[in-house]
Amino acid sequence: MSMSPRISTERVSPRPSASSRSSWRSLLAALVVPGLLCAFAVSAVAAPASSSALSPSIVRDAVTAQFDFSGMDLSDDDKPKKKKKKASSQAKKKSAASTKKAATSRSKKKAKPAATDTADDFSGLDLSDKKAVATPSTPSSTPAASGGSSSGMSFGLDLNDPSSTVTDSTPAAAPPPTTAPVMSFDAVDVAGKSAERQRLDAAIKLFNDKRYETSALALHELLKDPNMAELHDEARYTLAKTFYRMGLYHSALNNFRQLLDKGEGNNKFFKTSLEWLFYIARKTVNEQVVLDEIAKHANADFPERFRSEFRYLLARYHFNRGKAFTQLGQADDAKSSFDEARKLILMIPVNDPFFTKTKYLEGVIFFAQGDFEKSLESFKEVVRLNNPRTNPQADMKLREMSFMQLARTHYGHRQNRYAVFYYDKVERGSDEWLEALFEASWAHYRIGEYERALGNLITLASPFFKDEYFPEALILKAVIYYENCRYREARAILEEFEKTYMPVHDELERITNANTDAAGYWEIFTEVQKRNRASAGGTSWILERILSLALTDRDLKVSNDIIQEVEAEIDGIRKRSDLFKFSELAKATGEDLKTERRALMEKAGIMAKAKLEFELGQLKGLLGQALRIKFETSTQEKKFLEEAIASQGKTEVVQKYGHSVAVADQQVYWPYQGEYWRDELGTYEYTLTKGCRPTK
Repeated sequence: MSMSPRISTERVSPRPSASSRSSWRSLLAALVVPGLLCAFAVSAVAAPASSSALSPSIVRDAVTAQFDFSGMDLSDDDKPKKKKKKASSQAKKKSAASTKKAATSRSKKKAKPAATDTADDFSGLDLSDKKAVATPSTPSSTPAASGGSSSGMSFGLDLNDPSSTVTDSTPAAAPPPTTAPVMSFDAVDVAGKSAERQRLDAAIKLFNDKRYETSALALHELLKDPNMAELHDEARYTLAKTFYRMGLYHSALNNFRQLLDKGEGNNKFFKTSLEWLFYIARKTVNEQVVLDEIAKHANADFPERFRSEFRYLLARYHFNRGKAFTQLGQADDAKSSFDEARKLILMIPVNDPFFTKTKYLEGVIFFAQGDFEKSLESFKEVVRLNNPRTNPQADMKLREMSFMQLARTHYGHRQNRYAVFYYDKVERGSDEWLEALFEASWAHYRIGEYERALGNLITLASPFFKDEYFPEALILKAVIYYENCRYREARAILEEFEKTYMPVHDELERITNANTDAAGYWEIFTEVQKRNRASAGGTSWILERILSLALTDRDLKVSNDIIQEVEAEIDGIRKRSDLFKFSELAKATGEDLKTERRALMEKAGIMAKAKLEFELGQLKGLLGQALRIKFETSTQEKKFLEEAIASQGKTEVVQKYGHSVAVADQQVYWPYQGEYWRDELGTYEYTLTKGCRPTK
C-alpha cells in the first residue's frame, strides 16, 4: 500500500494491469532521471533559504521521498517538453520561496529520493490523451506558487502541462507570488570600501537612527585614530551635528569652530559649518555667542538664504565694537566701527525679515553718533513696520523698544510732552513698562504734572515690584514735596531713602574694593546670587537690590544668561546615560565647556565691576543730593517758622489747594487708602490737597 496521500480526481481512468505498469515504469525511469538532475541543478542555482524556514509538510515529504506525477502528460509529443522548460523557468522566478525551501530540505536531511522510494502509486493519474484535472483532497500546509507541485517532494520544477488546471473542491483565488527573504545590510553599502570608511558609515548610520549618544562615542573613537586622518573632518562635522541634536549647542559650536579654523580651502565642510552657526544662534539664549565666529569669516561666501542674517549679525558685532571704543575714548575707531555697521544695514532689502531689526540698530547707531533727527526717523519706521493692525507677525518687543528710544530722544532734547506721549505707548506689563513709568515721572515733573508723577511712583513702590531698583524714585518724590512746601513729608522721604540705600552703598563699596581679578570678581557676583537665593532674611534685600542693579546692564545680563546656559549644558552631560557621562568624550567635552565658562566669567567680571562701580558713583551722588535737599528743606522750614512767629501765627506755611474728583467717562474715582490692586497699577494719580501759598 502506498504511503503517499490519497488523491481524488474528477475523472479516474481504469487502473493499469501489472504488465502495463512494468512498461510504464521503464518509460518513467527514462523521464524521471533527467528530470531529477534538472531539478537539482535548478535548486542549486537558486539562493538557498534558511533551514529554519522549512515547513513540516516539506520535511515529511522529503523523508518519504514520494513522487507525485499527477497532471503530467507522458505522451511522446516534443511540445510539452518545451513547455515544461518554460514553466520551470517561470517557477524559478515566481516561486523562489518554494524552490529554496525544497532545496534546503534536501541539503539538510540529505535524502536520496530514488533510493528511498519503495512503492510507486499512480492512482489518480489519467494516462489517456485527455488533459488531466486533479484536485487535492487536503490543501498543502505551505501554499505552492503557481506552477509548483501539488504534493510530494518539490524540486523547483513544474511538471504540469501549462494548460492543465488544478482545482480544489472550493474554487479559490491563487495566492500572490511571494518573494524570497534576503539578507539586509541596513542600507550600508560596503562594496569596495575600506575598513575606515565602513567604521565612519556605521557611526553616521547611528546618527541617522537618532542614537546620538552612541554615535557621538563612535565618532570620538574615530577622531582618536591616526589611521583615519583623512576622514577626521567628516567625523568632526558629524560629531558637531550630533551635539546639536543632543541640545549641547556650545559643544556643537566648539566642533564647528575647529572646522572653520582650518579655512575654506582645507576642508569641504567649511560652508556647511558656517550655515550651522545660524542654527545655533537661533537656539541659544542670545546670538552673541556666534558673533565672533561670524566676524572672523566675514569675507566668506555665505549662502543666499543666510546672507541677510549674516549682515545683521555682523552689523551688531561692529556696533558692539563701536560702543567699546566709545567707552575707551577712542572716537575715531568708534566712528569707523559704526560706519561699517551702517554699510551692512543698507545691504538688507526692505522686504527681508531682518530689515526691522537692522532698522532699529540703525536708529541706535545714529543716536550714539548724535544724529538725533535720523535716529527718530529710524525708530518711527520700526514702529510703523511692526504695527499689529497691518502686520500679523509684528515684533511687539522691538516696537516697544522703539517707543522707549523715541521717548528718551525727545526727553534728552527737553521735548517733555512728546516724551510722555511715547512713554504712554509702552504696553502695560511688558518688559519695558516699569522703566517707562519711572522715566515718564521725570517728564511729568518737568511740565508741572506732579499728580501724574506721584501716581507713577506709587506704582513703583507697590509690593509687586519690591525687588526692582529705582533709588531715584524717592529723590524725585522728595523734590516734588519740597517744591510744594511739604517739608515735613520731604524730610521723612529722605530719611527713608537713607535707611534703604545706605546699606546698599556700603555693600557695593565692599565688593568693588575687593582685590581680585576679573574672574574672581564674577565669582563674588555669583556668590551674591547664591546668598540671595538661600537667605530668608537679614541682609537678603540688600543683596537682592545689588543683583537687580547689576543686571540692569543689558550686556552684563546677556553674559550672565550665556554663562548660566553653559553651566546648564555641563549639568546636562551629568544627566546622560552612564555609557555617555562616564566616557572619555563626556570628560573632554565637560573640560571644554569649563574653559569656555572661565573665559565668559572673566569677560563678565570686567563688565560687572564696571557696572557696580558706576552705580556706586551714582548712588553716592543721590545720597549727596538727598543731603542737600534735606539741608534746603530745613532752611525753608526755619524760614517759614520764623515768619509765622513774627506774624504771631497769622502766616500759613501751606494752604489748601482747590481740586476736583471729577474724572473722564471711562475712569472711576477711587480713594487710595494704601491698598494695591494689580489691575490698578499704572493708573494712579496723586491729588495734592495743599501746598505753598500762591506767589504774588
